[in-house]
Amino acid sequence: MSHLFSEFTLKGVTLRNRIGMSPMTMYRSTDGRLDDYHLMYLGARAAGGFGLVFPEQIAIVPEGRTSVHCAGIYDDAQVEGHARVTSMIKKMGGVAGIQLGHTGRNGSEEPPWAGWGQIAPDQPTGWQVVGPSNIPYGAPKRPYPVHPMTVDEIKAVHQSYADAAVRAAEAGYEWLEMHFAHGYLGSSFFSPLANQRHDEYGGSLENRARFLLEALDAVRAVWPEHLPLTMRLGSDDFHPQGTQFEESVTAIGWMKDHGLDLADVSFGGNTDDMVDPFWNDVSAWVAKAGRIKREVGIPVATSWNLGVPQNADAAVRSGDVDVVLLGRPALPNPHWPVWAARELDHPSPFGLVPSDWAWWLENFRGHGPSIGWPATDAETEVAAFEADLSEPEPNVVAAGDVPVPMTEGASR
Repeated sequence: MSHLFSEFTLKGVTLRNRIGMSPMTMYRSTDGRLDDYHLMYLGARAAGGFGLVFPEQIAIVPEGRTSVHCAGIYDDAQVEGHARVTSMIKKMGGVAGIQLGHTGRNGSEEPPWAGWGQIAPDQPTGWQVVGPSNIPYGAPKRPYPVHPMTVDEIKAVHQSYADAAVRAAEAGYEWLEMHFAHGYLGSSFFSPLANQRHDEYGGSLENRARFLLEALDAVRAVWPEHLPLTMRLGSDDFHPQGTQFEESVTAIGWMKDHGLDLADVSFGGNTDDMVDPFWNDVSAWVAKAGRIKREVGIPVATSWNLGVPQNADAAVRSGDVDVVLLGRPALPNPHWPVWAARELDHPSPFGLVPSDWAWWLENFRGHGPSIGWPATDAETEVAAFEADLSEPEPNVVAAGDVPVPMTEGASR
């Protein structure tokens, strides 16, 4: 039976475990480049035991970024920074994955801690956002008009996906995911909430999936066949007029026929007006991912509320999920896999870190907890029990019927 720490092989790539770090937008890039911050941040997670490590969504064109502070791979000058990151991830035992995307009508934004508002296209840090139709995401955060893409512009974006994939391979990435979720361009073409076109890219499910399939074809034509090509799909908008999960099951079947190797299942994100989303549910997407795996016959990954080791392990052991992706849990704890291994009684949890670190951690002397690693619940219980057994009886003498403690140096 597969478990969280079993290897996973997809095409010619083997992950050392089933734990991946999700892409998370960090707003730390200048001119779209990865720099020392990304080298530190991503290398630390690989050293911490993650089998698959993604930077943030990487834009295929400048206007495909979330903000001017976000990363891209649309320029040859950006390849060097990516190559430094992939080299470090590989040295630390992980596989470097890249998620290619275009934010579409959700771009030209301020960072969330600055209000997450959309920047006007005539401002120095803003630009004209694009989408399948001229439908803004919604006021007040995104009030500016959306430019509906022409067919020629769609074809140009598909070529940009291919060009970015070529650079990704040059930079040393071994796993490529296409971001068609969370309200970004691919997701908006797939959703009737954002796509009200009347040409071959709108209307029916087949037409709404066309943008995604053609982008997939463009990348498949240039991405090495022995390396995994995966996709994060916004599979449900949680809205009666939006993307329905049943449609997504069908579309992923088509994508498999077009060369997709794994489906990463997530939400649509094309509206804030959602009906009964299950954000707070533990293992929220596991059951839906499992259904796709069984009905389409394709490996799957998912994220959302899997940061408790027992839940992540259960998702893999059930057979519903092949790779667990963790976003926020990876931020406070870059060694989440090691912690999870200890919680799950893995026989060699420190075997997940680089060998030189592992030697020191496995051969420490002195007071165990003082190595700076929290004890597991079981270890805490054992330590308390042993302490209770070893505590000496009070050293007392009798003075009548009242016990009197003996002080150091006292004579009898």
